[in-house]
Order: sequence, then structure tokens, then C-alpha cells
Amino acid sequence: MPRQYVRSGSPYEERYGFSRGLRFGDHIEIAGTAPIPPAGEQVATTAYQQMLRCGEIAIAALAEFGASPSDVVRTRMYITDGADSDDIGRAHRELFGEAAPAATMVVVAALLDPAWKVELEVEAAVD
Repeated sequence: MPRQYVRSGSPYEERYGFSRGLRFGDHIEIAGTAPIPPAGEQVATTAYQQMLRCGEIAIAALAEFGASPSDVVRTRMYITDGADSDDIGRAHRELFGEAAPAATMVVVAALLDPAWKVELEVEAAVD
């Protein structure tokens, strides 16, 4: 089955040898997506804003494959502070609520950048 790839320009893609997104057949995987801001901007300070940024990056990758948030079937959220779960969950609902994907939220000790409060993985299915 041929694979299609999407790159987002993250410095980690080249450094660590991965793609932001991969499509094979009707299945799309979006890699762990951190709240990396556009060039010249600072990382958002709230977990809610960071989750929206993660979603923005992931949704842009989905769009490269002709998919949208309504095609999302599963998400995984890695968060560094359980106290942020409601804010991250609220942003998740705004991003993907219509699709009502299977979702997992896990508290982890840390993410790659200490400023990051959340990282998001997305899976989608398309016809």
C-alpha cells in the first residue's frame, strides 16, 4: 500500500527522522504534536491555548491529506499537570467534539520542552 507523507516544518522532523503525518489507504496518523508556535512567537502560556495550537498543527496536517476534524477517530493527549485536564479537554471538545473520537489523556512527568503542557496525537479514517 503506498504511503503519503506530510511535513510541518518542525525542526524535530528532520533531526529525529519522522513525518508530521502519514497516510496509508484510508488511515491517517498524525504524530505527537507539540504547541510549537509560528516562527518568531513564544509558546502559549496556558494549557488551553497550547492544546488549541497542537490542534491547529494537527488539523493542518489532516487537511494536506484531504481530511478534516470530522474524520478523526482517536486522539491521545499527553499532559504534564492533571490540574490542566479540564482546560485541555475543553479545547479538545472545540477542536474535535463533533467527531467524538475515542480519546485518551495521560499525565506524564515531562515533555521534550519544559514549556510544553500538552502534546497531541491524532488518528483519522477517510474514504
